Amino acid sequence: MRRLRYGVATSLDGFIAGPNGEYDWIVHDPAIDFVAMFAQYDTLLMGRKTYEVASEKGKSWDSFGQRWIVVSTTLKPEEHPGITILSGGIAEAVAAMKAQPGKDIWLMGGGVLFRAMLDAGLVDAVEVALIPVMLGSGVPLLPEGRRRSLHLEESRALPSGILMLKYSVAPES
Repeated sequence: MRRLRYGVATSLDGFIAGPNGEYDWIVHDPAIDFVAMFAQYDTLLMGRKTYEVASEKGKSWDSFGQRWIVVSTTLKPEEHPGITILSGGIAEAVAAMKAQPGKDIWLMGGGVLFRAMLDAGLVDAVEVALIPVMLGSGVPLLPEGRRRSLHLEESRALPSGILMLKYSVAPES
């Protein structure tokens, strides 16, 4: 079965974006092999805001061959060809995707979508790049919700001071 893995960069004080949505504080570290990272996934699941940031910057992740799925009630499918837009039944659609054969699914960015998938019991792993900065305010890593236990699978310090942390999500008791 495919796994849903939440991958995100966060500040030491727990924000995934600054108060105005900025992410200029995320430093690049040449020790991160993005080609190898993308090769683990055949599907990218993201919220509208994450998609819009990627689109604004002219990023083209489709060159890696992944299917893009964007959760949004406002985007119109005809205006975003090549992208699958989910506007309802998100948990059911993600559960169905996980049951299909294929590589893992990367849940990208967006704490609200992460919270919804976590509370639905669909997130299998949380992979955090902890950036050595404190923003003071901004978009939280995770909005309020139910408690979930994690198990540390791997930790690695990079030359830039970034900590790469990989956790599995413990089954609900």
